Amino acid sequence: MQLIDIGVNLTNPSFADKHPAVLDRAYAAGVCQLVLTGTSVEGSEQALELCRKLDETGQRLFSTAGIHPHSASDWNADSTQRLRSLLKEPNVRAVGECGLDFNRDFSPRPQQEKVLEEQLAMAVELQLPVFLHERDASQRLLEILREFRDQLPAAVVHCFTGEQRALFSYLDLDLHIGITGWICDERRGTHLHPLVREIPRGRLMLESDAPYLLPRSLRPKPKNGRNEPAYLTEVLREVALHRGESLEDVAAHSTACARAFFALPSVD
Repeated sequence: MQLIDIGVNLTNPSFADKHPAVLDRAYAAGVCQLVLTGTSVEGSEQALELCRKLDETGQRLFSTAGIHPHSASDWNADSTQRLRSLLKEPNVRAVGECGLDFNRDFSPRPQQEKVLEEQLAMAVELQLPVFLHERDASQRLLEILREFRDQLPAAVVHCFTGEQRALFSYLDLDLHIGITGWICDERRGTHLHPLVREIPRGRLMLESDAPYLLPRSLRPKPKNGRNEPAYLTEVLREVALHRGESLEDVAAHSTACARAFFALPSVD
Protein backbone atom coordinates (compact mmCIF):
# COMPACT_ATOMS: atom_id res chain seq x y z
CA MET A 1 0.00 0.00 0.00
CA GLN A 2 1.08 3.55 -0.74
CA LEU A 3 -0.04 6.53 1.30
CA ILE A 4 0.44 10.27 0.79
CA ASP A 5 0.57 12.54 3.84
CA ILE A 6 -0.90 15.81 2.58
CA GLY A 7 -0.08 17.82 5.71
CA VAL A 8 3.05 17.47 7.84
CA ASN A 9 4.69 20.31 9.77
CA LEU A 10 8.23 19.10 9.23
CA THR A 11 9.64 22.57 9.99
CA ASN A 12 8.40 22.27 13.57
CA PRO A 13 11.29 22.56 16.08
CA SER A 14 10.40 19.17 17.58
CA PHE A 15 11.69 17.58 14.35
CA ALA A 16 14.99 19.46 14.36
CA ASP A 17 17.94 17.15 13.63
CA LYS A 18 15.52 14.23 13.28
CA HIS A 19 14.37 14.66 9.68
CA PRO A 20 16.17 11.69 8.06
CA ALA A 21 14.99 9.23 10.72
CA VAL A 22 11.42 10.56 10.62
CA LEU A 23 11.33 10.21 6.84
CA ASP A 24 12.87 6.74 6.92
CA ARG A 25 10.14 5.59 9.30
CA ALA A 26 7.48 7.16 7.09
CA TYR A 27 8.76 5.47 3.94
CA ALA A 28 9.03 2.14 5.78
CA ALA A 29 5.36 2.49 6.82
CA GLY A 30 4.29 3.02 3.21
CA VAL A 31 4.00 6.82 3.26
CA CYS A 32 5.65 7.32 -0.11
CA GLN A 33 5.16 11.09 -0.51
CA LEU A 34 4.67 13.99 1.87
CA VAL A 35 3.46 17.56 1.47
CA LEU A 36 5.18 19.88 3.95
CA THR A 37 2.94 22.61 5.30
CA GLY A 38 3.93 26.28 5.08
CA THR A 39 2.22 28.51 7.66
CA SER A 40 4.16 31.76 7.23
CA VAL A 41 6.43 33.24 4.60
CA GLU A 42 9.50 32.22 6.57
CA GLY A 43 8.06 28.80 7.37
CA SER A 44 7.16 28.25 3.73
CA GLU A 45 10.73 29.09 2.72
CA GLN A 46 12.00 26.60 5.29
CA ALA A 47 9.61 23.90 4.05
CA LEU A 48 10.84 24.37 0.49
CA GLU A 49 14.44 24.19 1.66
CA LEU A 50 13.75 20.89 3.45
CA CYS A 51 12.25 19.48 0.24
CA ARG A 52 15.42 20.34 -1.63
CA LYS A 53 17.74 19.12 1.10
CA LEU A 54 16.04 15.86 2.05
CA ASP A 55 14.76 14.59 -1.29
CA GLU A 56 17.50 14.11 -3.85
CA THR A 57 15.10 12.35 -6.22
CA GLY A 58 12.62 15.24 -6.34
CA GLN A 59 9.83 12.67 -6.21
CA ARG A 60 8.91 12.37 -2.54
CA LEU A 61 8.79 15.74 -0.79
CA PHE A 62 6.69 18.73 -1.80
CA SER A 63 5.36 21.75 0.06
CA THR A 64 2.74 24.45 0.32
CA ALA A 65 3.36 28.16 0.74
CA GLY A 66 1.02 30.47 2.58
CA ILE A 67 0.14 32.42 5.69
CA HIS A 68 -1.90 30.78 8.44
CA PRO A 69 -4.74 32.87 9.93
CA HIS A 70 -2.86 32.94 13.24
CA SER A 71 -0.12 34.92 11.44
CA ALA A 72 -2.41 37.16 9.38
CA SER A 73 -1.31 40.22 11.36
CA ASP A 74 2.21 39.74 9.96
CA TRP A 75 1.03 40.24 6.36
CA ASN A 76 2.62 43.19 4.56
CA ALA A 77 3.57 44.32 1.06
CA ASP A 78 6.73 42.22 1.18
CA SER A 79 4.65 39.11 1.97
CA THR A 80 2.91 39.24 -1.39
CA GLN A 81 6.14 39.38 -3.36
CA ARG A 82 7.88 36.63 -1.38
CA LEU A 83 4.84 34.37 -1.43
CA ARG A 84 4.33 34.76 -5.18
CA SER A 85 8.00 33.91 -5.72
CA LEU A 86 7.68 30.77 -3.58
CA LEU A 87 4.53 29.64 -5.38
CA LYS A 88 6.40 29.59 -8.68
CA GLU A 89 8.89 27.01 -7.38
CA PRO A 90 8.41 23.48 -8.78
CA ASN A 91 8.28 21.80 -5.37
CA VAL A 92 5.52 24.11 -4.10
CA ARG A 93 2.20 22.56 -5.07
CA ALA A 94 -0.49 24.58 -3.25
CA VAL A 95 -1.33 27.95 -1.67
CA GLY A 96 -1.67 27.67 2.09
CA GLU A 97 -2.03 26.92 4.86
CA CYS A 98 -4.51 29.79 4.76
CA GLY A 99 -8.03 30.31 6.05
CA LEU A 100 -9.94 31.51 9.09
CA ASP A 101 -9.61 30.68 12.78
CA PHE A 102 -12.36 32.22 14.89
CA ASN A 103 -11.56 29.87 17.77
CA ARG A 104 -8.29 31.36 18.97
CA ASP A 105 -8.46 34.70 17.17
CA PHE A 106 -4.69 35.22 17.28
CA SER A 107 -5.17 37.78 14.49
CA PRO A 108 -8.19 40.13 14.15
CA ARG A 109 -10.97 38.58 12.08
CA PRO A 110 -11.06 41.35 9.44
CA GLN A 111 -7.33 40.89 8.92
CA GLN A 112 -7.73 37.11 8.64
CA GLU A 113 -10.37 37.62 5.96
CA LYS A 114 -8.26 40.13 4.03
CA VAL A 115 -5.20 37.87 4.02
CA LEU A 116 -7.28 34.85 2.99
CA GLU A 117 -8.75 36.81 0.07
CA GLU A 118 -5.27 37.94 -1.01
CA GLN A 119 -4.07 34.33 -1.07
CA LEU A 120 -7.16 33.06 -2.89
CA ALA A 121 -6.60 35.72 -5.53
CA MET A 122 -3.02 34.54 -5.86
CA ALA A 123 -4.19 30.94 -6.25
CA VAL A 124 -6.53 32.04 -9.03
CA GLU A 125 -3.76 34.00 -10.74
CA LEU A 126 -1.29 31.09 -10.60
CA GLN A 127 -3.94 28.36 -10.97
CA LEU A 128 -2.82 26.46 -7.90
CA PRO A 129 -4.96 24.45 -5.46
CA VAL A 130 -5.55 25.80 -1.95
CA PHE A 131 -4.80 24.19 1.41
CA LEU A 132 -7.38 25.60 3.85
CA HIS A 133 -7.58 25.93 7.64
CA GLU A 134 -10.91 26.51 9.38
CA ARG A 135 -11.90 26.58 13.05
CA ASP A 136 -15.32 27.85 14.18
CA ALA A 137 -15.59 29.84 10.96
CA SER A 138 -17.20 27.55 8.38
CA GLN A 139 -20.01 29.93 7.42
CA ARG A 140 -17.72 32.89 6.81
CA LEU A 141 -15.18 30.72 5.02
CA LEU A 142 -17.90 29.46 2.69
CA GLU A 143 -19.06 33.00 1.95
CA ILE A 144 -15.56 34.06 0.95
CA LEU A 145 -14.82 30.89 -1.01
CA ARG A 146 -17.97 31.22 -3.11
CA GLU A 147 -16.55 34.41 -4.62
CA PHE A 148 -13.46 32.55 -5.86
CA ARG A 149 -14.48 28.91 -6.29
CA ASP A 150 -15.33 28.96 -9.99
CA GLN A 151 -11.84 30.26 -10.76
CA LEU A 152 -9.90 27.95 -8.45
CA PRO A 153 -8.63 24.60 -9.73
CA ALA A 154 -9.24 22.88 -6.36
CA ALA A 155 -9.25 23.41 -2.59
CA VAL A 156 -9.02 21.11 0.42
CA VAL A 157 -10.32 21.78 3.93
CA HIS A 158 -7.38 20.38 5.83
CA CYS A 159 -7.89 18.61 9.18
CA PHE A 160 -11.67 18.64 8.96
CA THR A 161 -13.21 18.46 12.45
CA GLY A 162 -16.62 20.04 11.85
CA GLU A 163 -20.21 18.88 11.88
CA GLN A 164 -22.44 17.47 9.13
CA ARG A 165 -23.75 20.84 7.95
CA ALA A 166 -20.25 22.19 7.35
CA LEU A 167 -19.12 18.99 5.62
CA PHE A 168 -22.06 18.94 3.23
CA SER A 169 -21.60 22.65 2.48
CA TYR A 170 -17.94 22.07 1.65
CA LEU A 171 -18.79 19.12 -0.56
CA ASP A 172 -21.47 21.19 -2.32
CA LEU A 173 -18.70 23.64 -3.24
CA ASP A 174 -16.72 20.73 -4.70
CA LEU A 175 -14.03 20.96 -2.02
CA HIS A 176 -11.76 18.14 -0.92
CA ILE A 177 -11.58 16.99 2.70
CA GLY A 178 -8.49 16.12 4.74
CA ILE A 179 -8.85 13.73 7.68
CA THR A 180 -6.30 13.52 10.51
CA GLY A 181 -5.86 11.62 13.76
CA TRP A 182 -8.71 13.71 15.17
CA ILE A 183 -10.94 10.84 14.04
CA CYS A 184 -8.99 8.56 16.42
CA ASP A 185 -9.80 10.70 19.47
CA GLU A 186 -12.53 9.12 21.59
CA ARG A 187 -13.01 12.39 23.51
CA ARG A 188 -13.80 14.76 20.64
CA GLY A 189 -13.58 12.95 17.30
CA THR A 190 -16.34 10.34 17.40
CA HIS A 191 -18.77 12.61 15.51
CA LEU A 192 -16.49 12.09 12.49
CA HIS A 193 -17.14 8.34 12.45
CA PRO A 194 -20.46 8.51 10.56
CA LEU A 195 -19.44 11.64 8.61
CA VAL A 196 -16.33 10.15 7.01
CA ARG A 197 -18.58 7.70 5.18
CA GLU A 198 -20.23 10.69 3.46
CA ILE A 199 -17.05 11.90 1.76
CA PRO A 200 -17.08 10.70 -1.85
CA ARG A 201 -14.16 8.86 -3.38
CA GLY A 202 -12.00 11.36 -5.14
CA ARG A 203 -12.51 13.98 -2.43
CA LEU A 204 -10.96 12.24 0.60
CA MET A 205 -7.31 12.65 1.58
CA LEU A 206 -5.34 11.60 4.66
CA GLU A 207 -2.87 13.65 6.70
CA SER A 208 -0.90 13.37 9.91
CA ASP A 209 -0.62 17.09 10.78
CA ALA A 210 2.50 15.92 12.62
CA PRO A 211 3.86 16.66 15.16
CA TYR A 212 0.32 17.46 16.30
CA LEU A 213 -2.71 15.17 16.66
CA LEU A 214 -1.01 11.90 17.63
CA PRO A 215 -3.75 9.27 17.06
CA ARG A 216 -5.02 8.38 20.53
CA SER A 217 -5.90 4.87 19.32
CA LEU A 218 -2.27 4.18 18.41
CA ARG A 219 -0.68 1.25 20.26
CA PRO A 220 1.97 1.40 21.54
CA LYS A 221 2.12 5.16 21.95
CA PRO A 222 5.51 6.87 21.52
CA LYS A 223 6.94 7.99 24.82
CA ASN A 224 7.68 11.46 23.47
CA GLY A 225 4.01 11.98 22.52
CA ARG A 226 5.01 13.39 19.14
CA ASN A 227 3.05 12.47 16.05
CA GLU A 228 4.92 11.38 12.91
CA PRO A 229 3.97 10.71 9.29
CA ALA A 230 4.64 7.00 9.92
CA TYR A 231 1.52 6.94 12.12
CA LEU A 232 -0.68 7.87 9.16
CA THR A 233 -1.44 4.16 8.95
CA GLU A 234 -3.51 4.54 12.13
CA VAL A 235 -5.61 7.28 10.51
CA LEU A 236 -6.03 4.96 7.52
CA ARG A 237 -7.19 2.15 9.79
CA GLU A 238 -9.79 4.31 11.53
CA VAL A 239 -11.09 5.83 8.30
CA ALA A 240 -11.38 2.42 6.64
CA LEU A 241 -13.24 1.04 9.66
CA HIS A 242 -15.90 3.74 9.60
CA ARG A 243 -16.24 3.81 5.81
CA GLY A 244 -16.72 0.05 5.73
CA GLU A 245 -13.88 -0.26 3.22
CA SER A 246 -10.67 -2.27 3.25
CA LEU A 247 -7.35 -0.68 4.17
CA GLU A 248 -6.11 -1.33 0.65
CA ASP A 249 -9.13 0.32 -0.92
CA VAL A 250 -8.96 3.50 1.17
CA ALA A 251 -5.20 3.71 0.67
CA ALA A 252 -5.64 3.38 -3.09
CA HIS A 253 -8.37 5.97 -3.61
CA SER A 254 -7.12 8.53 -1.07
CA THR A 255 -3.61 8.30 -2.53
CA ALA A 256 -4.90 8.67 -6.08
CA CYS A 257 -6.92 11.69 -4.95
CA ALA A 258 -3.92 13.35 -3.30
CA ARG A 259 -1.68 12.64 -6.28
CA ALA A 260 -4.16 14.28 -8.64
CA PHE A 261 -4.88 17.23 -6.32
CA PHE A 262 -1.21 18.18 -5.83
CA ALA A 263 -0.09 16.98 -9.30
CA LEU A 264 2.44 14.61 -7.74
CA PRO A 265 4.48 12.12 -9.78
CA SER A 266 4.02 8.39 -9.45
CA VAL A 267 6.66 6.61 -7.37
CA ASP A 268 7.75 2.97 -7.31
